Amino acid sequence: MNKNIIARQWDKISDSDWYKGYRTKDVIDKIFENPSSAFHSTTWDMIIKNIEDFEGKEICVPSSGDNHAVFAFSALGANVTSCDISKRQIENAEIIANERALDIKFICEDTMTLEKLPDDMYDFVYTSNGVHIWIDDLKSMYKNIHRILKKDGKYLMYDIHPFGRPFNYDDTSNNKSIIIQKPYDKTGPHGNNYHWRVGDIVNAIISSGLSIMQLEEMFAEYGTYWFESSGGRENLSKEELDSLYHWETNPLAALPQWISISAMK
Repeated sequence: MNKNIIARQWDKISDSDWYKGYRTKDVIDKIFENPSSAFHSTTWDMIIKNIEDFEGKEICVPSSGDNHAVFAFSALGANVTSCDISKRQIENAEIIANERALDIKFICEDTMTLEKLPDDMYDFVYTSNGVHIWIDDLKSMYKNIHRILKKDGKYLMYDIHPFGRPFNYDDTSNNKSIIIQKPYDKTGPHGNNYHWRVGDIVNAIISSGLSIMQLEEMFAEYGTYWFESSGGRENLSKEELDSLYHWETNPLAALPQWISISAMK
């Protein structure tokens, strides 16, 4: 994928009315009132297992996107560096940081190279939901995450579970049966995104020199289902929303939805 095209695409998304919903005062206030709310509960448990005290820790968030994790780590007292390939994502997050007098470093940077970041700098690196589909070279991404981590530094990723990508709804069916839209092992480009297997991610982490410490697979939990989380909640009745979390009414809920992996340098 052309990096310039990706950057322009996300510049446009960042300024869209839909995406502005991720930056409202209420949304950001909630993060500062309860930083753990920026993470899946299982992922948060893994984070605090690896970081007992955030105060003064050097933390980097590549492909920072909506910057919710960045603001959460800052609220907890860490020194945070936010990197994203989209200039507008960085600029919009920096506006919020300036309004709140937050000392956060914002860098427009490609996660596969992280060229502007020094070696052996960070205690913790975190990548969040939606990162891996924009990465066409996993080994380079993880090689550079390894490079910027201090000795004994920790890495943690949270993303959509790759096993869900082959499946979709049969729109012509009344009972929401699922169909297979592609083989699980058909990786690489898929439309505008890259699809990877769990093994591809795990092997890229290992090849970088990082040692995997924990892997968790999370099923649909209330408030975390991807359709609800990505803006569909307001279009659903309570009954429809509840049905998302029962595999009998939503077959996709029988599949693992999220994955988190922690590793150490």
